[in-house]
Amino acid sequence: MPVRPGEDPWTAEELDEVRTELEQEVERLSGQIETSNAELVGLLRDGSDGAGRDAADVGSTNFERDHEMSLANNARVMLEQSQLALKHIEQGTYGVCDNCGQPIGKGRLQVFPRATLCVTCKQREERR
Repeated sequence: MPVRPGEDPWTAEELDEVRTELEQEVERLSGQIETSNAELVGLLRDGSDGAGRDAADVGSTNFERDHEMSLANNARVMLEQSQLALKHIEQGTYGVCDNCGQPIGKGRLQVFPRATLCVTCKQREERR
């Protein structure tokens, strides 16, 4: 696995630790998505009965539904990132910036194991 100048190479134990963390994250996020989907089904079912409900109840239900949809979408994005990181580990490309091809940095990956961009490329992306 590539590292930035001055960083120690990845050890098998460190890589196993990252892999385990990502696998646990995939499991947690999958469960969170299932829970959010069940909540959404309930909110959509309850929200379809608008007759006799006042505007505050409808507004509250809409807010809850939008909030749950946002949580589910965020979890899906994080799940995809975690799965991609695991795929990179399997392919031996973990730690390579998807944009410039330079090492992401061991320290960055230990803090944020789903990172696919080096700090420089991520800063450029966020400025856009």
